[in-house]
Amino acid sequence: MSRLRTLLLTTIAMIAFAGNSLLCRAALRDTDIDAATFTSVRLVSGALMLWLLVSLRGNRAPMKQGSWGSALALFAYAAAFSYAYGGLSAAMGALLLFGAVQATMISIGIVRGDRPHPWQWAGFVVAFSGLVGLLLPGLTAPPLFSSLLMIGAGIAWGVYSLRAKGAGEPTAVTAGNFIRAVPMTLVLSLVMVATANIDGAGMGYAVASGAIASGMGYAVWYMALPLLQATSAATVQLSVPVIAAVGGVLLLSEALTLRLVVAGIAILGGIAIVIRAGQKKPA
Repeated sequence: MSRLRTLLLTTIAMIAFAGNSLLCRAALRDTDIDAATFTSVRLVSGALMLWLLVSLRGNRAPMKQGSWGSALALFAYAAAFSYAYGGLSAAMGALLLFGAVQATMISIGIVRGDRPHPWQWAGFVVAFSGLVGLLLPGLTAPPLFSSLLMIGAGIAWGVYSLRAKGAGEPTAVTAGNFIRAVPMTLVLSLVMVATANIDGAGMGYAVASGAIASGMGYAVWYMALPLLQATSAATVQLSVPVIAAVGGVLLLSEALTLRLVVAGIAILGGIAIVIRAGQKKPA
């Protein structure tokens, strides 16, 4: 029963994380909502949902958890993520985001004194080669500016994830950070008011992204995380770009290019090598 519960919680969380890519891409491609408004509605909805969840657990003061530095990283991720999806497919965006998140966390670990195993260096080379191949000019290359924005979003999320480690009860910390990010995103919307577009369907996608895919998704993930080994927790996240790619094909009628498939295999395979080799290093 515990294995079934772990599998169920993990599957729901990964689908929710991939859902953020699908919802954002659908909103910015198929509706008139602008990226700044999408970001604000997403963060406000996520903050409300997380506040509700921690309040139901008896925590009436989530602002005591989290920090302004983490909130800034969260806001930077969410804003860059939204603007990037104006030019990227769901699969492409998820792959670039995930690759940047993992590369950031691993690189910061090295700076802090981690000594990679030779196989980890090999994994780095494979993953980096996949990223370079993905971004090289060509008919199927993604827009460079959108790609750089998504890589920036991944770097911000990697920093946020590292700051969140050991910061307190995860759901309460996340709630505090989302609440702190709200004034930041409202300033963004105010600055970009001249290009704002309020679209009913787009607003619905943004609320779903914030309240369900983000707020509830993180809560479910934090329920699953204690049940997973560190290696399994890191490896299972490799499924997010794959789920996003499948969802993009089935739900958004997006095409899977050969470049994306080959680069995706290289990037995710390289990261998997890094993660697995890191667990086999001698103490």
